[in-house]
Amino acid sequence: MSTHSEKHFTSSDFIRDVVIGMADGLTVPFALAAGLSGAISSNKIIITAGVAEIIAGSIAMGLGGYLAGKTDYDHYFSELKREYFEVEKYPEKEKEEVREVLEEYGISGSSQKLVVDEMALDKDKWVKFMMRFELGLEEPHLSRARNSAITIAVSYVVGGFIPLSPYFFTESSLDALTFSVAITLLALFVFGYFKSKATGQPAFWGALKTTAIGALAASAAFLIAKWIA
Repeated sequence: MSTHSEKHFTSSDFIRDVVIGMADGLTVPFALAAGLSGAISSNKIIITAGVAEIIAGSIAMGLGGYLAGKTDYDHYFSELKREYFEVEKYPEKEKEEVREVLEEYGISGSSQKLVVDEMALDKDKWVKFMMRFELGLEEPHLSRARNSAITIAVSYVVGGFIPLSPYFFTESSLDALTFSVAITLLALFVFGYFKSKATGQPAFWGALKTTAIGALAASAAFLIAKWIA
């Protein structure tokens, strides 16, 4: 007798943060280095500008991740407090809202009454039900904001140094750009492939799309800088 094993993706928050940080980390410094390579020949200036951008970008992205996580946390507990108040002060109205939720799932009227009456015996479970099924909110972890900030910032730094690395080992900015394009497009393809695979999307097309976006950004920056210079 075969057993059924359910496989669900359960690390969406971490993967989302890695994607946010890595995608921008690969693309923005890549476009910056490409643009500067079209205007100047000094690798030292490009490295200085690139490192400064990576540091500033990682801080900004990490702070954005922290604020987003903190906002989710504060919003959840603000709504939780409101739900406890409403269950305490307006129980009949809240029961009606539970019945409306159950009706959406095709639960019969008689079964709705049984469920509502049973749920009303435990205020905590009642409120938890309302938070999840009425408001669509899941309790965020206390460390979510901090972890999100760190993951995004580190991913941005890792991604950012990939397109910048050739400028440390070559003398000509155009030679460095050639190597940068090669390794960054490869990194974008690999990143896009595994990102799409992890999220259940067509891996190959996801890889092509990610690579195309990075290539377009870098090409535009290079051509504009070349034209202005």
